Amino acid sequence: PANELMAAAPAPTEQPRHPEASYDAGTTLQQDNGLNFLGKEVDTGTTIMAVQYDGGVIVGADSRVSTGVYISNRASDKITAVDDRIYCCRSGSAADTQAVSDYVRYFLDQHRMEYGQPPKVATAANLFQMLCYQNKNMLTAGIIVAGWDKEKGGQVFALPIGGALMEREYATGGSGSTYIYGFCDAFFKPGMTKQQCEEFVTKGLCHAMARDGSSGGIIRMAIIDESGVERKFIAGDKLPYGPL
Repeated sequence: PANELMAAAPAPTEQPRHPEASYDAGTTLQQDNGLNFLGKEVDTGTTIMAVQYDGGVIVGADSRVSTGVYISNRASDKITAVDDRIYCCRSGSAADTQAVSDYVRYFLDQHRMEYGQPPKVATAANLFQMLCYQNKNMLTAGIIVAGWDKEKGGQVFALPIGGALMEREYATGGSGSTYIYGFCDAFFKPGMTKQQCEEFVTKGLCHAMARDGSSGGIIRMAIIDESGVERKFIAGDKLPYGPL
């Protein structure tokens, strides 16, 4: 009878298994759990700007750092000092641009010690160009170099991905820059004052941040002239335009 009862008992049903985060041999996260963004490169999908005025330059950037579609840092600082009065704005791969700017800062420190005077902005820009061009097949780095020196005053150099080097009155870069070409063409005028340049950078960044999903957060700016560097910050809820 016991054997008959056991035979009549229904077979246990297998419980459905819920998908869990799992890694294959190459530590690539499986895509069935919605976390595939973790395999993406950390990217400063970005908007950066710089403009020169009589006596100095103003550089500005948003603060959003993304990993695929995931915002990994909403308040990063993409404006990096490489000397006392020379700064760079970084776009592209965060790791690549941080490594390149660290190298340039080291080289400029050696330059200052060897010659006993501050380096020129063009010297910094050429060091960036050398590193980016010679390693262009391995880097994703779009950089704007801007600063002040006693030889030429305020200067802006654009270095798009690939390692070209162009001196400009103003420069934009990053994924958000494509949204504001028309704005910059319409509102940039040679010979703008410091206040006009600051407004130009602020409004340009705001419009790009409103349209570009990879740009956003807050605005950081640096005003560089003979007297030194003034850093400015505009909170996300104090922006003059956007988000949409």
